[in-house]
Amino acid sequence: MSKLDWIVLVTTLAAIVTYGLFKSRTSKNLDGYFLSNRSMPWYLVLLSIMGTQASAITFLSAPGQAYSDGMRFVQYYFGLPIAMVVISIFFVPIFHRLKVYTAYEYLEQRFDKKTRTFTALLFLLSRGLSTGISIYAPSIILSSLMGWNIYWTNIFMGGLLIIYTVSGGAKAVAYTQQLQLLIIFTGMFLAAYMMVHLLPEGIGFIDALKVSGKLGRLNVITTGVKETGFDWTDRYNIWSGIIGGFFLALSYFGTDQSQVGRYLTAKDTTESKTGLLMNGLVKVPMQFLILLVGALVFTYYQMNPSPVFFNQAVAGQVTSGPAKEKLRQLEAKYQEHAGKQQSLVKDFVSKPEDDALIQAMKSNQQALDQTRSDYKKTLKDAAPSADVNDTNYIFLRFVVDHLPQGLVGLLIAVIFLAAWGSIAAALNSLASSTMCDIHKQYVRHPEEPLREYKLSKWYTFGWGVFCIIVAQFANNMGSLIEAVNVLGSLFYGVILGIFLVAFFCKPVGAGATFWSAIITELAVIALFWKSDLGFLWLNVVGALLLVLLALVFHATKLMMARSMG
Repeated sequence: MSKLDWIVLVTTLAAIVTYGLFKSRTSKNLDGYFLSNRSMPWYLVLLSIMGTQASAITFLSAPGQAYSDGMRFVQYYFGLPIAMVVISIFFVPIFHRLKVYTAYEYLEQRFDKKTRTFTALLFLLSRGLSTGISIYAPSIILSSLMGWNIYWTNIFMGGLLIIYTVSGGAKAVAYTQQLQLLIIFTGMFLAAYMMVHLLPEGIGFIDALKVSGKLGRLNVITTGVKETGFDWTDRYNIWSGIIGGFFLALSYFGTDQSQVGRYLTAKDTTESKTGLLMNGLVKVPMQFLILLVGALVFTYYQMNPSPVFFNQAVAGQVTSGPAKEKLRQLEAKYQEHAGKQQSLVKDFVSKPEDDALIQAMKSNQQALDQTRSDYKKTLKDAAPSADVNDTNYIFLRFVVDHLPQGLVGLLIAVIFLAAWGSIAAALNSLASSTMCDIHKQYVRHPEEPLREYKLSKWYTFGWGVFCIIVAQFANNMGSLIEAVNVLGSLFYGVILGIFLVAFFCKPVGAGATFWSAIITELAVIALFWKSDLGFLWLNVVGALLLVLLALVFHATKLMMARSMG
């Protein structure tokens, strides 16, 4: 990066931290540290919810996802608006009425302590692992730009985030996310504008969309239906998005403390509901536009020289031997196909109805994709420990190589800010659940409010260290945005099922729910391990299976009681 880029980057990050610490002054107790004294208006709740979702992974990996697989990933969010309505009707009033610090407090009142603890532990495990992956995402940037060792970079990034979160609490998170999102959306808009601006003369935005559409990158709606019937292994289609996405969003926003903690900071239920409903309206268009940036990157590289592999650090690991020569040959082959593609695409822009030209363009794109695949396989054979999935590096490589000075620094700041906002909220929620659901339940003597406040900071620190350790093992996970969502789907269905029983199956007691949760969690993990079922369906299976088992166990208990009576 240039000197100007570093000035923009450092100035932006320093301003955000200073503003957050200035705004973080609050009462030194749990209500102040975790819930901002329940004083936030709806628009801050909305921005905090969005900022918690929109991690560095969203802005780093999602464009690469669209580049590689098209925009069908947006279907993953189709169930979210429906989930916001359900949560506003059923979840929010209960949480606010009971004045809980965490969502899992309600479960002890409804069931018992062991059900509350088990659910909290599922949350802590899933969110702790996901946050570790989220720390790894911005570390990729520093590692690539500076040539630093990724493990030391994880420690450096995680250390900054720990300081930022421990010192601020929920109020700092909420207020800084306002500025973060403003800078993020400005940066992404400028990046999209520059992509179109850098296209060859005479080729505009509509032409770019036509090219990406013909080559399968605007596949916003897919049915998942093939000649053999519905493909249950297909990860992203309209049905998995609406049904599986609904269950995932219902669990994430309704039972995950990283999100529940955001709208518990609101002044009242109206402010919470407004923030959630607005999120339901904004999230799908926002994700659509982020993926569209990836489709535009794809079009840009159709008309300009493109790398065969986007992670230069990994490609540089093979320095000699037959593999080096084979990689050189594959790169030359790729560039030959890329040159041909540039010519075909330019002809297509002037003759968009030429079917023979369209077919030639598609065929050549298949050759490009196959050469990229062969390059990655050769690289993996030569360096087995290397991460050859370069999805997370595509957008970053475009930014660094092609955007003007100053804007590169702003876009890198965007990715850092997204990381800080989401990870800070996650660490805050991990600490709040540990303090309220574990510590206060199992420590015999109650603590003074100031002592609880200080202990909460230590728990925040401890979870930060845990997440740094997880980040050290996040290599070779492929697309990070997929990895985080797959991981969440292993737990979210079960957590949601527990709350569904609590809300809607009033006669069912603690024992039936607790044992159903354990059995269902084992079943979901086994299903993921042994089948190719699309991960969004795991949320549906987990929630419905748990409810079904709880009802069966409850009915069995009633029948046994009657027979004995």
